[in-house]
Amino acid sequence: MKKIAIIGRPNVGKSSLFNRLVKKRDAITSEQAGTTRDVKRRNAVIINKHVELLDTGGLDKGCELFDKIKEMSLKAAYKADIILFMVDGKGLPEEEDKKLFYELQNMGKDIALVVNKIDNDKMKEKLWEYYEFGTDAIFGISVAHNRNTVELLEWIASKVPDSDIVKEEEEIEEAEEKALAKVEPELDDDEFFSQYEHEDADDDGYFYTDVEEVEDDSIFAQNDMIKEFDENDLNHIKIAIIGRTNVGKSSLLNALLGEERSVVSTVAGTTIDPIDETVEYKGKQLTFVDTAGLRRRGRILGIEKYALMRTTEMLENSNMALIVLDASEPFMELDEKIAGLVDSNRLACIIVLNKWDISKREEHDKIILDVRDRFKFLAYAPIITLSAKSHQRVDKLNDMILEINDNYSQRIPTSQLNAVMEKALRRHQLPSMHGQVIRIYYATQYETRPPKIAIVMNKPRGLHFTYRRYLTNKLREAFNFTGTPVLFKAKTRGDK
Repeated sequence: MKKIAIIGRPNVGKSSLFNRLVKKRDAITSEQAGTTRDVKRRNAVIINKHVELLDTGGLDKGCELFDKIKEMSLKAAYKADIILFMVDGKGLPEEEDKKLFYELQNMGKDIALVVNKIDNDKMKEKLWEYYEFGTDAIFGISVAHNRNTVELLEWIASKVPDSDIVKEEEEIEEAEEKALAKVEPELDDDEFFSQYEHEDADDDGYFYTDVEEVEDDSIFAQNDMIKEFDENDLNHIKIAIIGRTNVGKSSLLNALLGEERSVVSTVAGTTIDPIDETVEYKGKQLTFVDTAGLRRRGRILGIEKYALMRTTEMLENSNMALIVLDASEPFMELDEKIAGLVDSNRLACIIVLNKWDISKREEHDKIILDVRDRFKFLAYAPIITLSAKSHQRVDKLNDMILEINDNYSQRIPTSQLNAVMEKALRRHQLPSMHGQVIRIYYATQYETRPPKIAIVMNKPRGLHFTYRRYLTNKLREAFNFTGTPVLFKAKTRGDK
């Protein structure tokens, strides 16, 4: 599959073109320079051919962050097969752009000069100024108004071999997906953000989500029937790396991948758009998502609203979360709020204590105790201490992820569940409710990822949360549920 890199200075429309080509609002766009910082990869179909698109950060220089963004962008360009070099058609040709264009052109790659923001016919006259670049592959387009993009698409398709043509079966599947997809109306920015506003915030303005009850419409029956997952889904683990700013999430992603995939700098909030990368490990596909660092809600400004929205979406689509904490600093209340997002999304979880190499050795035991005390609601989550920067113990994390995924995806036979339940009932009988005897008939698991267990009883309201916690502890003693939540649903006989 051919790789196509979209590169250029900040604010020329690279991410907008990327979104246009992948046919959805994927990359975050804004008028603020430096919105795109990491290289975003997505597969797409140009006319009728498969390609891999690379959206890169702006080629700017100055501070440490912008220098690293430029370095990552150029690396992507050098590895690409086709380069779309974008410039802003509203301005004059820049000497720095020409110099870089010539350098890339001399590498023998297929390269096109894409002059964006040619919003009307009158502005087409400005294209003549860009023939100074010495190429005939010039395309004056307007991404915002979707003007004159057909010729560009045809040029790209002509550079992709026929072996990458979309097969007929794939076209049929794509057509079916479009027919079934719900069409969403275009929203202005205020409406777009309001969809993701969370009213559940405390007086200090912290962002969090309250834990909700398990849905009533879950699949349930009075036998061993269980919601089945496709084998490919079970072998594909989606892992969100989450935490507040500057705890080392991007460094951890780079360490896990063994390459510099995500921009790392001392600037807080370096990662804006979540970056995902898939690796294969022991027959499983691990997709790691480096999410934007979360701040207190009152400090979320500008494009960070998009970052917050995308982080929330990634958590909803993940199976597991790595909660990254900075072991070299005191933990904050915000760390607990962020961990609450993992709990509310019912994700498998590992607590990662990063920067362990620079934490105070005499306080190591105290740090572990502090984590357990602060994150009691994640008592099931194992703790791993590591250093993403020096790669200390990072190799152990992948094996831990596979183990936790097995626990998260496991199915406990009904007979074994009921043996544990019977023993628990004999040891500690259910208390009565308003003089009424509460009886549990049996339990059965009705879903996995996470494990969900239905308790069939005469008075579901009589299952007090303290007794539910007691049953949870007994199940954890009997089965390996390390790293995964266990959810209960009280039902009467015959409920679906």
